[in-house]
Amino acid sequence: MVDWFSDNRGLVAALMIFSLVVLFMWALFVGWRDTVLTSKNQVFGDPQRTSGGWYWTICGASTLMLVWFYFSWGIGRAYMPSAANDMCQVAKLDEALSPIKAALPGGARYYKSTLLVARNTAQLNSIQKELLSSAFSQAEQKLLNELIEKIRSLMVISSNPKNLSVETIEKIDKLVLKLDAVSAELLSGTQGLTPTAIALAQPKWGTTHVEIPIAPITPLGILFDKGSVLASKAASLFQTIKNHAPASKVVIEELKSDITVLKNANEIGEFNGGIKAQRVAYVKSLERIFRRLDDGTIFPANSLEGINAAIARLDGAREIAQGNFQLMQALFFPGPGVVKSRTQCSEQGSARWLPKPTDVIATFLKLANPDINSGGGYKGVPLLWWEWKPIAGFVGFFVPNWIADFWPGDYARHRVDGSIELNLKDKILQFATGKIHLGSVPALHGHLWDSVFRVLVAMILGVVLGVPLGLFMGVSRFFKSFFDPLIEIYRPVPPLAWAPLILTIFGITDDGKVFLLFMVAFAIMVISARTGASGTQLSKIRASHSLGASDRQIMWNVIFPNALPEILTGIRIAIGVCWGTLVAAEILAGTTGVGFIENIARTVSDYELIWVTILIMGILGLLFDVFMRLLIKRTIPWRGQG
Repeated sequence: MVDWFSDNRGLVAALMIFSLVVLFMWALFVGWRDTVLTSKNQVFGDPQRTSGGWYWTICGASTLMLVWFYFSWGIGRAYMPSAANDMCQVAKLDEALSPIKAALPGGARYYKSTLLVARNTAQLNSIQKELLSSAFSQAEQKLLNELIEKIRSLMVISSNPKNLSVETIEKIDKLVLKLDAVSAELLSGTQGLTPTAIALAQPKWGTTHVEIPIAPITPLGILFDKGSVLASKAASLFQTIKNHAPASKVVIEELKSDITVLKNANEIGEFNGGIKAQRVAYVKSLERIFRRLDDGTIFPANSLEGINAAIARLDGAREIAQGNFQLMQALFFPGPGVVKSRTQCSEQGSARWLPKPTDVIATFLKLANPDINSGGGYKGVPLLWWEWKPIAGFVGFFVPNWIADFWPGDYARHRVDGSIELNLKDKILQFATGKIHLGSVPALHGHLWDSVFRVLVAMILGVVLGVPLGLFMGVSRFFKSFFDPLIEIYRPVPPLAWAPLILTIFGITDDGKVFLLFMVAFAIMVISARTGASGTQLSKIRASHSLGASDRQIMWNVIFPNALPEILTGIRIAIGVCWGTLVAAEILAGTTGVGFIENIARTVSDYELIWVTILIMGILGLLFDVFMRLLIKRTIPWRGQG
C-alpha cells in the first residue's frame, strides 16, 4: 500500500485535486443557497446564527488544500509530470551560460569590467587618502603614489580597445560563433529526438531522495540538454579569454618590482608592532587591486558588444524553443523555478520549503508503519502502536520504594556459599521497584503516545490541584492573599524560560517534561477557577444561605457550576499551551515524541517530515479542542442562552 502510493503520487494527487475542486464548487453552491433562504429569518448578533454551516467548513478546507497543491507545485506535478525534468534541462542551459552572463549587462545591468573599474578606482582613491606619513618615509610615500598611478594607467590600458591583442579578438569572435551555434541548435526543433531507455528508467519526480531526474525524458528536454552541452563549451572558452594587452606588460613588471621592494622593506625593517601592521595592511590592499588587474578580467566595453548581442539572440531562441511550455511554467509553477547545481536539479521558491500534500502523506504513511524492521517508525520507535508491558512496571511507578524500609528486619545478605535467600522485606522492595513478575498487559507505545501521555498526565495533575485551589482563592481571603503572589510570580514567566532549569534538574526523562507542563496547566487552571468563582452572582449565594444551605453545598451547587464555564475554557487554553510547550521541551531534550522527530528533521532539512510533525500537532490540537467543545456542550448547555 505504502509503496504503491509512493510510486503513484501523481495519479493520487490528480484524483485529489479533481475531488477538491468538485467539493469546493458544491459547497459554495450549497452555502450560497442556504444563505439566501435563511437571510430573512436571522438577525445579526444571534449566537444561533453561527450553528451549522458545515458546508462552509468543506469550502474552506478545500480552498486551503487547493492553495497548498498550487504553491507546492502539486497541481503541476499531477497534470504535467515531466515538466520539472524539462525545467531542469532549461536550468542546465542557464547554469552553463551563467559565467558569460555575469560579465554582461543582461546579468548585472553593467558590464563586469565597468563594475571592476569603478570599484578599483574608488578603492585607490580611498587608499591614497589614507596614506600615513608616520608609517612610511618620504621616499616610500613617493614610491607608493607612483605605484597607485601605475595601477590607474593599467586600467586605462585595459579599457582601450586599441590595446586588445589579436589573440583576444579572435577568441571573442570564436565565442560569438559558438553562442550562435547554441541558438541554432535550439531553433532546430525537436523532430527525431527520443529519450534513452536509461533516462526513461529514472525514478519519477519526487519519489526518491533525488528530487528531479536529471537526464532528459522528453524531446524538448533533449533539445535543451544538447544546447547546454554546447553552451558549456562556449563558457569554457570564455574562461580562457583574458585581456593581457601588450602595452601593459612593462607596467605590470614595474608594479611587481615596486610591490616586492615595499614588502621586503616591511620584512627587514625594524618597526614597532603597530607601525609594521599598518605598513603590511597598506601594501596588501594595493597588491590586492593589482592582482585583480593582472588577471586580465577588464575589457573595453565595446569589445564585448558582439558577445552581448549573441547572448540576446540565444535568449530569443530559448523563448521560441520553449513555446507554450513557458506559459505553463508561469501558470502552474509559481516562484523562481528549477535551479541546476552541479549534479542535481532542485525546486526553488515555495515548492522548496512547502512539500506537496501527497509527499507529506507518503512520509506520514512510512512514519505510521509499525513494522520497524521494514523502515517504519522513526529512530527505532513507531509513531503509534502497542506492546506488551509488564504490570510490575506500572506498580513500581506508583508504589514508593520507602515502603520496604518500614518493614521490620534487615535485607537479605549473601551466605558463605554465595547463595542468597530473599525474605519478605526483599520481596516488598522488589514489588515496589517493579522487579517482580506480575504478568503483562497491552499498552500504547510510540512517539505520538509519548507526547499525548505527557500532556494528559500534566493536565490531570493541573486540573486536580489547580481547580480546588482556584475555587478557594475565589471565596477565601486567606487562600487568595497567601497563594496569589506565589502564582503571579511564576505565571508570567514563559514556559521555555523554565525549561532549561527543569530539564537540568530532572534530566531528559518524562518527569521533567511532565513537571514543566504541570506548571503551565496549574497556573492556567488556578486563574480560570478563581475567575469563575469570584464571578458568582451574590444574589445566588444569599438566596442559598436563606434556604439553609451549608458552605459545602453552596460551593458544590452554586459556586462550582458558576465557575464551570471558566474552568472548561481554561482547560481548552491549557491543552493548547501545554502542547506547544511540550514540543519545545522535546526539541530541547528528548529521545521520543513529536517534538523530537521535528528537531531531528530540522537538523537535516527534511521539510516533508517537518510538515508531517506540524500537521500531527495541528490535528491533535483540533481533536482535543473538538472534544472540549462537546464536553462544554454536554456539561453547561445553558451557556450563551441568556
